[in-house]
Amino acid sequence: MNAQTGRFVGNGAKSAAIHVKDGKFATESSPGTTKSLDLGGKSFVYPALINTHDHLRGNYLPRIGPKPGEFYLTWLPWDDDLKASAAYAERANLTAEDMYTLSSYKSLFSGVTTVVDHFPHSINQDFLPHLPIRALQNYALAHEASSYDLKWGDGIAIEHRRAAANNWPFITHLAEGFDEESMRGLANLENLGALDRYGLFVHCIGFSDEDIRKTARAGASISWCPASNMLMFNVTCKIRKFLREGVNVTLGTDSTHSGSANLLAEIHYGRELYRKLYGEDLPAKTIFEMVTINAAKALHLEDSLGSLDEGKLADMLVLRGQSDDPYENLAAAGMGDIEFLSLAGKPLYGELRFLDLFGGNQPGGKLPLGYSQITAAGRPMFVLGDPGKFYAQAREKIGFKKILDFLPFEPGQ
Repeated sequence: MNAQTGRFVGNGAKSAAIHVKDGKFATESSPGTTKSLDLGGKSFVYPALINTHDHLRGNYLPRIGPKPGEFYLTWLPWDDDLKASAAYAERANLTAEDMYTLSSYKSLFSGVTTVVDHFPHSINQDFLPHLPIRALQNYALAHEASSYDLKWGDGIAIEHRRAAANNWPFITHLAEGFDEESMRGLANLENLGALDRYGLFVHCIGFSDEDIRKTARAGASISWCPASNMLMFNVTCKIRKFLREGVNVTLGTDSTHSGSANLLAEIHYGRELYRKLYGEDLPAKTIFEMVTINAAKALHLEDSLGSLDEGKLADMLVLRGQSDDPYENLAAAGMGDIEFLSLAGKPLYGELRFLDLFGGNQPGGKLPLGYSQITAAGRPMFVLGDPGKFYAQAREKIGFKKILDFLPFEPGQ
């Protein structure tokens, strides 16, 4: 894949062309193994995005939150409200496999090719390998590190040792709330010897300034989920202090039952919230890094993901250019701005003009085997799999014409 006529951003710098060979970015094209990607000088190329926190079994709508004017102190009453809701009962019409398929398209249609499904392997191991996007499989985890813990995995100490032995992330919710018990989480990890560079800590709402400094010194990462935090708790973590202390900050959506519809919407929300909280802009380049190279580092995959550098997997996102600044362009993008998406060089989604990347025009104008066509933002688009058929089948199971905001099309269009 030889991109000759567009505008490009990898590590914050523009380059003249992009080449892909054997599923990885290369510096030079090789006859017979590369194709030309014509962007007409009107688009930007980015590393595909990475969502560091989701619960793929839980991506359904509407959002569930506290009563108007109220908020939760911890996640536990939210979970009770969710399970008592009409949405949860409605969701039960869909199988676990259905939910994982829906969630994979939530990622794909927002330019995400790598996502963390924060559930135990026993829950997701039968589904993750079969999704059209990359759902992280090499991780260790806990639910959290307080008495509210749901006891996921084999226990914090064992799971952390597993992460260190394999150079995997150790992923856990921490301080998802701000009562006294929730705020003990980091100290509990420290006492167990599990506070180090393998940590990927989600939410961190109740972190003190010293907790933030300890996280920075340990080299751990955090996943900031602002939309979910504000819905549930009316507060988020001290995000500016995390950034100023040099913590590796990433961005996560949480499930759509509490968070944004997708990662692009979470980018918009996070920037707006930051401006409201601090009276200043969160730099667009910082946001870009949160969903690319910072996220790859947090997952210990920075050697293979997160930028357009030679030798990394060719996970590539092409966005319509609406701004001369590539970072501002990403920060403002919506689902309708996606022109092309690939996973390790394999096209996942895109405008029909990119069909020649499959090896030339298909006989009779047909799509390649395994792909279907939808209409998104008024454009005919190819997509891996058949989400249109799946969406229609899901609606039949639900019993009415359910609208899921992370699917940018209507079946049959």
